[in-house]
Amino acid sequence: MKKHFILFALALLAVLAPVRADEGMWLLPLLKQMNINKMQEIGCKLSADEIYDVNHSSIKDAVVIFGGGCTGELISNEGLLVTNHHCGYSSIQKLSSVGHDYLTDGYWAMNRSEELPAPGLSVTFLISMTDVTAEIAKVQERYAGNQRQIDSAVASTKRALVDKAVGNDKHYFGEVDSFYAGNAYYLIVYEKYTDVRFVGAPPSSIGKFGADTDNWMWPRHTCDFSMFRIYADKDNNPAAYSPDNVPLKPKKSLAISTKGVQEGDFTFIVGFPGRTNRYMSEAELKEQIMVNDIAIKCRGERQAILLDAMQANPKTRIQYANKYANSSNFWKKAIGMNETFKKLDVERRRAQEEQEFVNWYFKDEARKAEYGRALPMIDSAIAFRHNAMYTQRYLSESIGNIEIVMPAMYVYQAKGMAAQNPDGIAKVKASTDQSLKDFYKDYDPVLDRKVAKAMMKLYKDNVHAEDLPECYNTISASYGGSIDAYIDDVYDKSVYTTLEGAEKALSEVNATSASASDEISSNEDPAARLLLEGLSSMSWSMSPAASSQSNLSLGKKLFTKGQLEMKDGEPIYPDANFTMRLTYGLVKPYSPKDGVTYDYHTTLDGVMEKEDSTSWEFIVPKSLKEIYAARDYGRWGLPDGKMPACFIMTGDITGGNSGSPVMNAKGELVGLAFDGNWESMSGDIIFEPQLQRCICVDIRYVMMILEKYGNAGYLLKEMKFD
Repeated sequence: MKKHFILFALALLAVLAPVRADEGMWLLPLLKQMNINKMQEIGCKLSADEIYDVNHSSIKDAVVIFGGGCTGELISNEGLLVTNHHCGYSSIQKLSSVGHDYLTDGYWAMNRSEELPAPGLSVTFLISMTDVTAEIAKVQERYAGNQRQIDSAVASTKRALVDKAVGNDKHYFGEVDSFYAGNAYYLIVYEKYTDVRFVGAPPSSIGKFGADTDNWMWPRHTCDFSMFRIYADKDNNPAAYSPDNVPLKPKKSLAISTKGVQEGDFTFIVGFPGRTNRYMSEAELKEQIMVNDIAIKCRGERQAILLDAMQANPKTRIQYANKYANSSNFWKKAIGMNETFKKLDVERRRAQEEQEFVNWYFKDEARKAEYGRALPMIDSAIAFRHNAMYTQRYLSESIGNIEIVMPAMYVYQAKGMAAQNPDGIAKVKASTDQSLKDFYKDYDPVLDRKVAKAMMKLYKDNVHAEDLPECYNTISASYGGSIDAYIDDVYDKSVYTTLEGAEKALSEVNATSASASDEISSNEDPAARLLLEGLSSMSWSMSPAASSQSNLSLGKKLFTKGQLEMKDGEPIYPDANFTMRLTYGLVKPYSPKDGVTYDYHTTLDGVMEKEDSTSWEFIVPKSLKEIYAARDYGRWGLPDGKMPACFIMTGDITGGNSGSPVMNAKGELVGLAFDGNWESMSGDIIFEPQLQRCICVDIRYVMMILEKYGNAGYLLKEMKFD
């Protein structure tokens, strides 16, 4: 085993070589070995240490995890942060009301006292990344052959590594993440700040211009940005919100370029890409296509119902704005992925790659012995869980989006926790009560009833009869087969249609409350009953998937390790897993099809060309039209009188990169990454260098909107410009 590990480590070092300037989400601790020479060859003026250094300030110290799924960057030494509008959307929505509609109208704090606390929002700084593969491998070797002992020992080793790294520093936390499907491990230490305040954002007609129609498309004209400020205690440490807190003094903030970009310019991105699966097998690809098809069908139907209600009622529009946006983002991505998989013949290409892998290991008996079981293990695990995955995805995408079960879930969980810890019941109830208040702020029971009827019908029409929850038997026996009648009865009788009813149910939780049980009483609240029957159905349907997970994980680990060895000398990088990465490339146009070429940038002219006062997606604010008519762009406009809007570059990004800084050769901020292009929707699975582009909002457009439209030019005084 040790010999095999050493050989793998040597092979890994061999493949970590400079490659072409577009593909790859690279680990920052390995920039010196892997990337910096190539980066400098094509224009980068920085050293690897200026980008990543754990002992001195570097660019990595200016880049943060924003919330739970985006990236942001510091642009002043007073804690000012910029990210995408769609990344700040949830916080902006929570702060909005019919009387203060920051989504529609935008908002700019004119001084620090007007910066709005954003409850629940946090930003997280990377402190360090350390390779601990050897430590984990020693444990795996010690218990080889006993997977249960391996899992337990690895978990214990991870905890020990984190404890040692974090020590007594209460502001740090850590985790050990796997890379290359479990063939490598890094200990990662972070620091989280929770007092984050909303500074400003343009209205959605600017920050979300084009909405669903333009999402994932180029050419693009969206000024996708919002600004927040990080606050700390008097010692610059993380602290809960307090009026006594002061703006953070960051280790590093980014200077802003006023010169913009030109075709062929070197650019790079540092951020936190979410998930890719570049080593996906053909069987996994087919499963992903199935999952996408289910999401497309279910989300499309639900979104149509939501949108009708949102357009009819301003309060509902605000309540459901973030829910709709989150749903529609993946819905359209799923459509694009499946279309691109077909267009680029990805299934056939994956099958061909697998055959090449098989041909390679058959040439050597030792390789055949080690890697010959990889693909069969993956294929059998995927086949075994097929029906379970199909059923579970339909359940989660349809019945799982019936909102009334959520407060029932909160109370159900409170009962379980109270039974387990009677002494902590007061704390449990206080926390649950806050969750209930947050839920009902953005809940419309009339709309949810409509969604519930549609989703219950959709689920029944698309899964096998034997996979239906017990409630469908009740519908047949007691409601004459009418789903509408059943749902009406649930909503008419359930206490969970209102906050008051849910809080009353919570008040009845006590130390003797029944904990989680498979038994569902006949007098159960109808929404709680629907929840428990759904949970029971999901638990049953996912059992095959859970039992096959060990074989699937081992098969993927072997398959990935074999590819690393087979492709010695070729560009190999770990899949994205929401850890900090760097990608680099060139500002470059592309041709999506014969006879069509897309330029590398757009201007404000395109906003005016797309204007459509009859469509909520393409409304242009009056003030912006006035700025355009007067060409009142200040120092942000071009010499020819145009205003730059967006640009594209060849960097390799995915979800999680939203809000990431796009920097020039000197590390100055030139834009914010916010999207990929339609022709590369298969990018999480396979990279297409001729088609794949990262869409970025030009930082000059951001600054112009801030200064000229938002009248918040005072913020420029704390920024650094080239």
